[in-house]
Amino acid sequence: MPKLTVLPHPDVCPEGAVIENAPQGTSICRVLLDNHIEIEHACELSCACTTCHVIVREGFGSLEDATDDEEDLLDKAWGLSPTSRLSCQARIAQADLTIEIPKYTINHAKEEH
Repeated sequence: MPKLTVLPHPDVCPEGAVIENAPQGTSICRVLLDNHIEIEHACELSCACTTCHVIVREGFGSLEDATDDEEDLLDKAWGLSPTSRLSCQARIAQADLTIEIPKYTINHAKEEH
């Protein structure tokens, strides 16, 4: 199974993380949440917002193409990059991935846990 490396983020994952054996076919967001990395996901993984936006720094080519709905939402994401994806939609394939969680999200009603 592939490895998912998360680059350090000051609030969500200050030390960064390496998740060994990330299950193929599972969304990046679900893998992060299952490993106690509390990435924002305001729409509960339904491809209706941009709060789970990530930038794929390595392994982008292994991911299936984004749908038109995902692309439309990504156009609204803060810090958009050519390798941006909504982590709720990007499913882990066979290759190792390295992701960066952007510093900001567009979430007007952030809930505190």
